[in-house]
Amino acid sequence: QVQLVESGGGLVQAGDSLRLSCAASGRTFSSSTMGWFRQTPGKEREFVAAVTASGGIRYYADAVKGRFTISRDTAKNTLALQMNSLKPEDTAVYYCAAGTMDYSTTHDTKSYDYWGQGTQVTVSS
Repeated sequence: QVQLVESGGGLVQAGDSLRLSCAASGRTFSSSTMGWFRQTPGKEREFVAAVTASGGIRYYADAVKGRFTISRDTAKNTLALQMNSLKPEDTAVYYCAAGTMDYSTTHDTKSYDYWGQGTQVTVSS
């Protein structure tokens, strides 16, 4: 069992940076692939980034590649998403997620067993 709590969301201007954090509790954190997803009203939750249990492999959606960086600190049971050069289209509720999966399915919401409550990110133009 893993409990996830996101923080760090807020209102920023286009071009600004923001860092999201996810605090995890539970013994399976260190063995879980961790991911960030986002969702806007009326749309499906979409993949943003993921990092494997070892932290050795990271995956990014094309829309955020080069601007966002995912990282994890297993000793502190935390996951982070550094977001730079933010755009209005990055506005969404961001969710932290954990699961055990094949690397080919890290982008799929169905691969994740645990979810946080979400944190709102709003980017004004």
